[in-house]
Amino acid sequence: MRRLLTTLVILVLVGFAAFKAGVWWLADQRMADARQALEQYGVLHRGGISSGIEGRLVLNGASWQDFELTQPLNIARAEFDAGSPVNLLTGLADPSRMLPQWSVRLDGLSLTLDPTMLRSWVTAEGVNSEGEQALFVLSCAPDPRQQLGSGDLIRMGITGLAGEAFLQQDPDRIHAELNTISTGSLELDWPEARVRLQDGEVTVSSGTEPLQLTLRDAGLMRRIAAYCAREAGVKPDEWARRSLDALVAGLEARGLEPSGQLKALYRQWLLEGGELTVSLRPGDALFGIPVRTEEVEQTGRGWPVRYNGAGVPDVYLTETQPVMAETSDVAVAPVVPRENTGVEGWYVADMANADQWIDHKVRVTLSNDKVVDGRLVSVSEKELEVARLVAGGEVAYPMLIRVITNFEVWRRGRAQ
Repeated sequence: MRRLLTTLVILVLVGFAAFKAGVWWLADQRMADARQALEQYGVLHRGGISSGIEGRLVLNGASWQDFELTQPLNIARAEFDAGSPVNLLTGLADPSRMLPQWSVRLDGLSLTLDPTMLRSWVTAEGVNSEGEQALFVLSCAPDPRQQLGSGDLIRMGITGLAGEAFLQQDPDRIHAELNTISTGSLELDWPEARVRLQDGEVTVSSGTEPLQLTLRDAGLMRRIAAYCAREAGVKPDEWARRSLDALVAGLEARGLEPSGQLKALYRQWLLEGGELTVSLRPGDALFGIPVRTEEVEQTGRGWPVRYNGAGVPDVYLTETQPVMAETSDVAVAPVVPRENTGVEGWYVADMANADQWIDHKVRVTLSNDKVVDGRLVSVSEKELEVARLVAGGEVAYPMLIRVITNFEVWRRGRAQ
């Protein structure tokens, strides 16, 4: 009896060790596959691998370094729960045979912000990746084309992003959450949808039901509105109007016109933030947002939207003729007067040699006739920063070189 018990204990220990070793090896292989699939976008570091007999795989100290970012996304703990050890081994051996119920939890997500890590949240040139005019333009500078970036977030006191994420696959739906500290959350619920992994590619198959996306800003939009309005030298209402005009112009360039309720909702969200829930159909044009025609007066359904728990009616788009905004890319060369020898004043300087005037007082004229003066802090290939005194301290204003039409330096005149 004792020998039988000893044999059983040894078999259990051997089985447990074999399970742990098998999970470690399979997880290492799957992570290697993931690194190879993502190598054109960035570097994935898997960290340490551990597992539990209940069917959980844990990665400790993982990270993702995107090639477009200067800082990595750190993941303190990533947990994959397959429900049972058999399901875990099956899923790791052949991800295409993953059972219809599993979950992934990411704890300790952190991303340290750097002033130069992102040029902006959207393309600085005012277009998206397809070359179309950008829709969501949040300007935080005297030049309305210069958009909100990571440097602005740092000056607002947001030096990093931190939180946790959760993804659960059930037989009848996908549920996902992203919760951050003090910067809001995202929640997604998608009935009849399923995540599939086939031949190294991740796809999502959907049914007839739309997904429900809920965005909560945790007061972030109020902070952005107050900060950007101050930086642009306008009141928050005027800043919101400019951002709304950019949205309208972007839609008009695509042959679309937003309804009055849609414009009012967007403006309210810019100023107050809150909880916004929308229904989306990723496979449809415009994600399922209703589009009406100008010729026919339609009273059909609008876009299902809820703001702070209340339904918002008459949210839709109307099809119109595309209207392209006329912009001039050619800056008029300023007239350069003769310098008065020995007399201090504003003198035009060559932008190509702007770096030689670091820490000098400069005055910059932008293409929209805005003038910014202050101490020149830095000059890069695409932008320069001018620091201005605000409430007893200095605030640096980054400006794109391509929108500068005149660059002047306060100095003594030289003999010509």
